[in-house]
Amino acid sequence: MPPIRALIIEDESPAARRLVRLLADLDPEIEILETIESVQDAVVWLKAHAPDLIFLDIHLADGLSFSIFEKVKVKAPIIFTTAYDQYAIRAFKLNSLDYLLKPVEAEELSMALDKYRRQKLALPDFDVQMILDALHQPGQTFQKRFMVTSGDKIRSIPVEEVAYFFGQQKYVFLTTIDGRRHLLDHTLTQLEDLLDPAKYFRINRQFIVGYQAIKHMFPHSKSRIRIELEPTPDIEAVVSIEKTPRFREWLNH
Repeated sequence: MPPIRALIIEDESPAARRLVRLLADLDPEIEILETIESVQDAVVWLKAHAPDLIFLDIHLADGLSFSIFEKVKVKAPIIFTTAYDQYAIRAFKLNSLDYLLKPVEAEELSMALDKYRRQKLALPDFDVQMILDALHQPGQTFQKRFMVTSGDKIRSIPVEEVAYFFGQQKYVFLTTIDGRRHLLDHTLTQLEDLLDPAKYFRINRQFIVGYQAIKHMFPHSKSRIRIELEPTPDIEAVVSIEKTPRFREWLNH
């Protein structure tokens, strides 16, 4: 198979640089044709070029990246890269090659590239309308309760009682607003699909925080934000560089 010719559409420089570095590590033969930051520039570029594969963020400097495909015909498969929990992941699954949650992990990126290589000849043309329709489907539901084991008893905890979730080593814990900690069988990535994005936000690799658990926020190094949570966790909760712009927007919703 000839080397993959890829386009990156991403308005966050740290995220774009990370993706370029990971791609180079995974496959040194991958050719990055261009890194583009805006809808307008992407439309101009795509009218003149045809990449093999596109890595696409959802929100760009000048609007939703979906509008690119309303202005130019694109046949290349799409791998979404997104930190936007408020968009239904199931919509991306319908009509894209794959989706990667930021910060992009090497293992997940490698799996997406393998999927592209396996399915290259069978991939359908990208259809933006299918995704837009799925995003606006009514009736999306989120997890209402979590079943946990407490001693020799089984409890069902309403999601309203959950302050935050955090990962430690290979385990994921649920912490309630009264400070009780329970082990879960879910991964943090799975929880992102289950939780209402208006109420919970994944601030980094270790934490998904509930809005009601945020007590105070403080400026941190490299433009990040340190969060004081209630109840207080054992480890510091700091919004990652990649998540900080999205987190600020989430707080304003």
